[in-house]
Amino acid sequence: MKKWFIFALFMMMTVTTTNAQVYLDPKAPLEERVKDALSRMTTHEKIQVLHAQSKFTSAGVPRLGIRQLNMDDGPHGVREELEWNSWSSARWTNDSIVAFPSLTCLAATWNPMMSIYYGDAVSQEFAFRGKDIMLGPGVNIQRTPLNGRAFEYMGEDPCLAGEMVAGYIQAAQRNGVACCLKHFVLNDQETDRFSVNVNVSERAMREIYLYPFEEAVKRAHVYTIMGSYNHWKGVHCCQNDELLNGILKMEWQWDGAVVSDWGGVTDTWQAATGGMDIEMGSYTDGKLKESEFTYDDYYLARPFERLIAEGKIPMSVLDDKVSRVLRTIFRTSMNPEKVIGSQCSEYHYEVCRQIGEEGIVLLRNEAPRLLPLDLSKYHNILVVGENATRSLTQGGGSSELKTLRDVSPLDALRSQSSISYAQGYYSGRALYDKVDKVDPAKNVALREEALEKAKLADLIIFIGGLNKNHRQDCENGDRESYDLSFGQNELISDLAKIQKNIIVVTFGGNPYATPWLSQVHALVHCWYLGSESGNALVNVLTGKVNPSGKLPVTFAKRYEDYPYVKFGPEAYPGVDKQVYYREDVFVGYRGFERDKVKPQFPFGFGLSYTTFAFSQPKVEMLDGDIAVTVTVTNTGSVAGKEVAQVYVSAPKSKQMEKPLKELKAFGKTRLLQPGESDTLTMYVPCDRLSSWDESRHDWLQDHGTYTFQVGASSADIRGKATLNIP
Repeated sequence: MKKWFIFALFMMMTVTTTNAQVYLDPKAPLEERVKDALSRMTTHEKIQVLHAQSKFTSAGVPRLGIRQLNMDDGPHGVREELEWNSWSSARWTNDSIVAFPSLTCLAATWNPMMSIYYGDAVSQEFAFRGKDIMLGPGVNIQRTPLNGRAFEYMGEDPCLAGEMVAGYIQAAQRNGVACCLKHFVLNDQETDRFSVNVNVSERAMREIYLYPFEEAVKRAHVYTIMGSYNHWKGVHCCQNDELLNGILKMEWQWDGAVVSDWGGVTDTWQAATGGMDIEMGSYTDGKLKESEFTYDDYYLARPFERLIAEGKIPMSVLDDKVSRVLRTIFRTSMNPEKVIGSQCSEYHYEVCRQIGEEGIVLLRNEAPRLLPLDLSKYHNILVVGENATRSLTQGGGSSELKTLRDVSPLDALRSQSSISYAQGYYSGRALYDKVDKVDPAKNVALREEALEKAKLADLIIFIGGLNKNHRQDCENGDRESYDLSFGQNELISDLAKIQKNIIVVTFGGNPYATPWLSQVHALVHCWYLGSESGNALVNVLTGKVNPSGKLPVTFAKRYEDYPYVKFGPEAYPGVDKQVYYREDVFVGYRGFERDKVKPQFPFGFGLSYTTFAFSQPKVEMLDGDIAVTVTVTNTGSVAGKEVAQVYVSAPKSKQMEKPLKELKAFGKTRLLQPGESDTLTMYVPCDRLSSWDESRHDWLQDHGTYTFQVGASSADIRGKATLNIP
């Protein structure tokens, strides 16, 4: 018996030696593992890894020990667990997580270190939950302030978005969790998002809309990218050959896997030949409805396998897709270096709070200045507004989060002082696809209660803004108005008439009109701050933290001032499912400056409780890049941080109209004590100075004198220097 056991063991060792499974060796080079695994898979097994097997997983190859991919919505935290094959909650009791601030808040920090902290912390929670792919972050451009999903993105400028997303991706993927960068590309509105065809110039496509994606591919080597629902050149972006194969895979030489948005694939031939790699959510409406079809009926399932068997599509197309999926698997679910992770750790709450504090933007603080707030000076402080108590981690669509604990602004304020509260207005429940009906009489009563309590107050803190209801900041629907909803404009104005000591605090992912601005002493904008919302806000209001956030978007005085609006409905939201980006490259501040329209708050703007002086910038060529150096000095009386923004004006060109200036680099100081200085050197790669030449279909850099402007915002330039580039 013992001899037979030894013989069997010898045979097993012989088989292992002569038929070594390289794909299972984590120390083997990645491409060798991919090639080896591919050679062992049957055609059917190859097909199986290209489409969903549940709502949020795609298959592996159990026979070969190749693991499946577990995906989940991000990018602000791990979505609660859902049932295997429905959109219903699985009702787990251990899937409550930390809600991190919205990506607009991260962009408002203008601090790449915050991106690294964010990506590291949020990916640890994904890893702990057994997730391999985080569906996010997003870098679509905030072209319109009505975009219901803009809170998930990083503002209106491609340079800012590209710079801030790179560190997030790198930190997350170091932990063995793939980022799925979304939505590629031109998904800049939720109105008609499944069917609208975006007409955009080749130049604007390259310089504005593709730019942050290209940065994520080339600098951060993002592992997966999600296609978008909309069309470009009449073809769905999830199966667009020119976009996915031509630009992403061939031109940019990207080796990752394209994941469809849920329900974004509509045709087998186009998806198979058009660059889609993993098909998710087909035979649904992208969110809710199921059908009688099975996962094997997906476009990249049996129908694709049939085309392969008939020789209508070559095996090389299938093998390329499978290779991309295998790379993703070996980088994540079969990566031995993938972290175990953690969930709801104090470190994660600390990261959440710090990002929130640095992203909060002080927009107004006029004399007599109420901020920083000394709560002990007031005897009857009244907080008004639904967002003082409302959970802003709920709603919003796919980014809705189930949190372990949230600190509301009212609770945080009450931990510091005695506070009275009046809700002031009611907005209804957070619904995904419809607006909850609100009884007008209820809002009248809430308003009257707030105004009555205001008569007794010596300080009012109004906490309102947007929320994550449908038609506010929410997937699958854009805002209906540039104004704050639920009668907030009138309520703020009436409160200010009763008590002049009023501070307005707003939450939300989009700009909004401020007709009451001259009536209030202070205005603070918070985006969405996540689980530590109240603590972050109160630390800034009371001066424990000096605000250092800067706007990643332009706040216009009127909706009509946004660059695209003058071109009518064709420019937004579109006519007959066609939308035309008539403003071309003049998005956001570029368009405001060209049109000579003064915004309410310019791009890059943000106040502080202290003041800063900038030295004259120095510009020089250094190792092929352009180095811009400036010294920032805290000239005020309290410690604080400042952002130095580098805008470049190109030489005039006869071939194309160029923006007056464009953001090309930025840096943020460390915390500076009064009188202390920090010298920042910011690098502008020479290729960032190029423009897209449509006649040549290539980048072109004009020679001549470039002006480098360094400032505290796009409208607050503190110094200039020139450099001649031959």
